[in-house]
Order: sequence, then C-alpha cells, then structure tokens
Amino acid sequence: MPEIQIGNIQWFPGHMTKTRRMIAANLSLVDGVVALLDARIPQSSCNPELSKLMNSKPYMVLLNKSDMADPDATAKWIQWYKQQGIPALAMDCISGKGAKQFLPAVREQMLRELLAKRQKAGMVGRPIRLMIVGIPNVGKSSFINRMAKSKRTKVEDRPGVTRTKQWVKVDEQVEFLDMPGVLWPKLDDQDAACRLAFTGAIRDQVLDIEALAMLLLEYLHRNYQQVLKERYKVEMEETDGLALLEMVGRKRGMLLSGGVVNTERAAIMVLDEFRSAKLGRITLELPPQEG
Repeated sequence: MPEIQIGNIQWFPGHMTKTRRMIAANLSLVDGVVALLDARIPQSSCNPELSKLMNSKPYMVLLNKSDMADPDATAKWIQWYKQQGIPALAMDCISGKGAKQFLPAVREQMLRELLAKRQKAGMVGRPIRLMIVGIPNVGKSSFINRMAKSKRTKVEDRPGVTRTKQWVKVDEQVEFLDMPGVLWPKLDDQDAACRLAFTGAIRDQVLDIEALAMLLLEYLHRNYQQVLKERYKVEMEETDGLALLEMVGRKRGMLLSGGVVNTERAAIMVLDEFRSAKLGRITLELPPQEG
C-alpha cells in the first residue's frame, strides 16, 4: 500500500495560526458556535483545535455536502451526535437541502435555554449571533450565502479562500460571524489526513496525487466495489492500488508511448470524479461504534 506522509508536510500556513487566535478572541461576541463538517468525513473534518477553543459555548454541527455522502451513513452520524448531546443537521448548501431546518434547530435545540433566559429577562429584540467555523473547503461561504440569500462571501472550489472574519446579517434576528477555515498544526492520524486529502481539504500541490488515488481506490474496492465496476466498466479482482489505478487508466485510454498507463492523469481523474460525486454518494468513515 502506498504511504503518504501528510503529517510531515508544512501545510499549516501562518494565517491559520492567526485564525485560531481570532476565534478565541471573538467567542465572547457570539451566543453559539456552528461547525460545518464534511458529511463524507465528519470525524476527520472536525478540528480538535476548535473544540478546545469553544469555551463551553452552545455548539451545533452541520453535515454539509450531504448530497455527496452515503445517506445511510449520514443518518448514523446524526444519531451519534445526538447521543453526544450535540444538535446535528444534514445539509447541502448548493441545493439548499436542510437550510429551512437550520434556524428552527438553532432556536429549539442549540439555544433553547439561552433564549428562554432572555425572554424571562425581557431581552426580546436582541439578535442571535453565531460564529461559523470549519476547515477549508467545507462550504462555509456557500452556507452563509444560502442563509443570507445573497453573495456576501467569496466562494471558490479550493481551500483557504476566506482569510479574515466578517459579520453577515442573515435577517433582523440573526447575524453570522464568518471565520476563516482552520486546519490543525500537525496531523498524527494518517488515516484522517488521507481522508482530508481525498476530499480536497489539503491542496493537491503538496501531495503525491498518484499515491493518494491508489489509497482511495483501495478503500472503494473494499467498501464500494460496485461503484467502481459501474463507473469504470472493469472487473475488480485486483486489490492493489497501483493495479487498480492502471486498470482504470487503461480503460479510459490514458496511455503513453509503448502502451504504458499515464497514472498521473488517471489519478487526477479518479480524485476529480470522487470530489464531484460522479462516482456516487460515498462516505469514507462511520461513527466510532460502527467501526
């Protein structure tokens, strides 16, 4: 199996250190924190650095990109978060699925006690202020634009676009504090690092793309073999990542002189098709008790 030493790569730029400090400094301005996670990798996209900074603030999880994730797996994740006492909601910020349920969930689950205290104290007109956090490329800007019904924040399909905090008014009663995406200083968990790389949270330029695609193909062979058969029209007797990558590349006609497979080109295609959900709805990890 190929090894990708992602944890040793310097992929924690200075602006992310600044973001951690910014989050800690601004928590006193908000009533609660909403963490966007990637529904395909909820645990791997949940930054442990953020949980240390929360300072007992009410907390809610949005499993974004749920249209790309296995719906059965997403349901298991939502149930798991509820068992931990954390409100969780599946969402797709592009289509808007789940958006209408968000604010009711904030009021009825996340901030119920706080809003009851405010009502009792006669603090009726005060807006709800929520900090929006998440790793790069998880869809924070798309979520905020969806909720604010505007193009308030810059959206691009690459990590690290939002570089500074900004307040966004959703309506007369709700305001968002959008924070830049933050990754952690060092990833000791190689599996989590690879899952982040699969989904594009880590820039491809610092990775071995071919090794990454091999690992993804091995996972899909174990867990979504039918997906590979249907998409690439190949038999899947092989289990080795390189053999799988060469099979896919050969089937798609990605050949160099002498009939050698262009594995770099095949790797780029496999990763692109996974990230764009052309392979179907796939989840790369299940809740802890599910293995």
